[in-house]
Amino acid sequence: MAEQVRPGAAVIDVGTDHAMLPVWLAQTGRARSVLATDIRSGPLQNAAALIGRTGTGGFIRLMQTDGLDGLGPEDGDTVILAGMGGETMIGILSRAAWTKEDTRLILEPQSKKADLRRWLIGNGYAIGSERLAEDAGRLYPILCAAGGTSPVYSEAELHLGLLAQIGNDPLFPRYLQAMAASAARAAPHDLAAAGLLEEYKIIEGRLSGADDR
Repeated sequence: MAEQVRPGAAVIDVGTDHAMLPVWLAQTGRARSVLATDIRSGPLQNAAALIGRTGTGGFIRLMQTDGLDGLGPEDGDTVILAGMGGETMIGILSRAAWTKEDTRLILEPQSKKADLRRWLIGNGYAIGSERLAEDAGRLYPILCAAGGTSPVYSEAELHLGLLAQIGNDPLFPRYLQAMAASAARAAPHDLAAAGLLEEYKIIEGRLSGADDR
């Protein structure tokens, strides 16, 4: 995820927890400043302790707030939302329309990925790129988005990511297999999952070349 931060960015890290990402950004000089926020005081105390131990206090500012409440474009040009569900991200962004203007979003949804993509597309954001990351054996998409218009997504792409953007990721075959296995478990009692499973099989065939004529 940190690699998606452009050099010199002013970053807002929402739900910072222990502030490990802001500290990394400070130590590597990747960004020019970081505002690290959290809704709870406990994580911010842990963050302050880490910042103190690493001597990065001149670079990182802490703030207790719910999502992006009380913030605006003057606080940063890059917003990171990670370690939370897609529905939580939707709630945060729906209260921060200013993020459509000259703001780069870096999003790592833990759940409700299709809901998040559908919401972004329908609310004035363009998903510019996607990649996959692995954490503790699980694969998660990282979406970069900004204000604009997205291309048309198929139903399967709302769940997987736009194939033109994520299909060449080296982790994508494993991700597709995991998504297909999840759909297969739900398919016997869920028509939508059954439809997705068929689309996933078609995509798997394309990747393997099985449907080449």
